[in-house]
Amino acid sequence: MQEYDIIVLGTGFKECVLSGLMSLSGKKVLHIDRNPFYGGESASISPLEELYKKFKVPGPAKSMRPGKEWNIDLIPKFFLANGQLVKILVHTDVTRYLDFKVVDGSYVYKTGKVHKVPATEEEAHTSDLMGMFDKRRFRKLLLFAMNFDLRNPCTYQDVNPQKTTTRDLFSSYDLGLDVMEFTGHAIALHSSESYLDQPCVETIRRIRLYAESLSRHNSSPYIYPVYGLGELPQGFLRSTGNQVRYLSESEK
Repeated sequence: MQEYDIIVLGTGFKECVLSGLMSLSGKKVLHIDRNPFYGGESASISPLEELYKKFKVPGPAKSMRPGKEWNIDLIPKFFLANGQLVKILVHTDVTRYLDFKVVDGSYVYKTGKVHKVPATEEEAHTSDLMGMFDKRRFRKLLLFAMNFDLRNPCTYQDVNPQKTTTRDLFSSYDLGLDVMEFTGHAIALHSSESYLDQPCVETIRRIRLYAESLSRHNSSPYIYPVYGLGELPQGFLRSTGNQVRYLSESEK
């Protein structure tokens, strides 16, 4: 009978990071999961049959096979190329076990049409999401965000980032409602309108992060693991040599 210092239940992202860190610090870890796949709630299920089994529905149809060609993310989510998660993956060297692809583009729905969010200077000039003068004003806001440094008041340009609201910041650049909506939701990725009346420092940070991520690949700020988000917890386990034991039906 083997003895372990730590027993980790589940193979979600945080559980795998925790297991990996404890292994690196010299602990003997037993990692177990009741499911026959990695990732917990954010798993990438393959083959396709496992998805139908998980939700206890018949299928898949024969026309959808072979099942191993499918990777279905339970919680699909892109991440920004210069975001904190990518920095963690690089710092821990987990990127050795992952392959990424750049997402081709992002889109917004407006006035009955689907529009591509501009990713290049040429796309920005031809986009009908903003008028000609709006594009100039938006560019000034973008330059301000890129040069902004919370530690350096000289970059504030008379804006108090902790007190000036985002609405007032946008108004100072004379942005129209369409540009405000585009910037707040397609660039800063806010999910509601409440950000407009909150201090602008968070929106500035988000605009800058979007722009920095876009500069990494030029076609889109978003990247995605080739085989789905379930590769992230697997990458941490591979980096430490940890193995996962799956519980049998009787053990569950």
